[in-house]
Amino acid sequence: MAWFFIARVLFIAAVGYSAYQLQPLGGEEPIPNLLFGMVLGALVIALEIRLKDIAMTHMLGSMIGGAIGLGAAKTIGAALYWADVNDRRVIFLHSLILLGLPYLGLVMGGRNSEWLEPERIVSLFRNTGPRRRYRILDTSVIIDGRIADICETGFMDGTLVIPQFVLKELQFVADSSDSMKRNRGRRGLDILQKIQKMAGVDVMISDVDFPDVKEVDLKLIDLARSLEGKIVTNDFNLNKVAQLRGVDVLNINELANSLKPVVLPGELMKVFILKEGKEYNQGVAYLDDGTMVVVDNARKMIGKTIDVVVTSVLQTTAGKMIFGRFIDSATAAQTVPMGSAAPESDAARRARPQQLPPSAAAAGK
Repeated sequence: MAWFFIARVLFIAAVGYSAYQLQPLGGEEPIPNLLFGMVLGALVIALEIRLKDIAMTHMLGSMIGGAIGLGAAKTIGAALYWADVNDRRVIFLHSLILLGLPYLGLVMGGRNSEWLEPERIVSLFRNTGPRRRYRILDTSVIIDGRIADICETGFMDGTLVIPQFVLKELQFVADSSDSMKRNRGRRGLDILQKIQKMAGVDVMISDVDFPDVKEVDLKLIDLARSLEGKIVTNDFNLNKVAQLRGVDVLNINELANSLKPVVLPGELMKVFILKEGKEYNQGVAYLDDGTMVVVDNARKMIGKTIDVVVTSVLQTTAGKMIFGRFIDSATAAQTVPMGSAAPESDAARRARPQQLPPSAAAAGK
């Protein structure tokens, strides 16, 4: 910042000194010329400070547009050589052309300066055919394995991009001393090999790397930006960070949740009670897709398959939970009101001895 200040002071002094020597205002007094030069230098510095916040592409576009307008004005002025240069109307026309065309070029160049951005310039030389759609895979979705099934069904379109830094991370996990991590890493490498052998699936190994970025998640986001593609993941944190940075994400977990069957309260379903729940007299079961089912009155039914009635469904970011109730015969009997009795059968009514009214009993005596 100090260098800019020194350079500005020297510039104002140089302009003031040139005005002091050349005396553009005339006269014998040098002080007014010196002040005039310093004021002009200060105005130039103010313009420079004003232009500091303007994008370079806007400035470059304005300069190119102004230069083109000035060249067109000189060309038109030279083409009017046959006109009377002493006529005031011709002089005014020359002045209007010389001022108007550079101004129009300056304004139009500044307004359309976005075409000078590197992305727009590169797009002019790209193939006009259909653009390739890239799907960048991260480490978690490869280890998960469900991406292979999705690709096999043909729902994953576009080119699957496997970055080199993701392969390095998979290899690091596969070489881990921990047996669980080692198995997960080897499973991920097997999944990639399976995807590469699938017919109709375009797989590309990308060598693009970002040495300045250390985290793999941030590298994936930068790669998706450069390729204008989407990240395929099941990492919740990467999903949120990518969306905040304006990168589209295909989340496998969200796809799995959307494909789960819809269950409404009041429906009957058959489940296998696997373990005890957290609350009193609760049992926990799981559907085939992994959905947890919490069943009331089912603690004593652990290890059995029972019919339950769905009471409510809770949808969360982590998945879906179903709450139900097991109604056995004992519970159903307790639900009958105490004041009401079961209807008496006809056989029981006939077998019951007939009771005489009090008047008939006295007469029999």
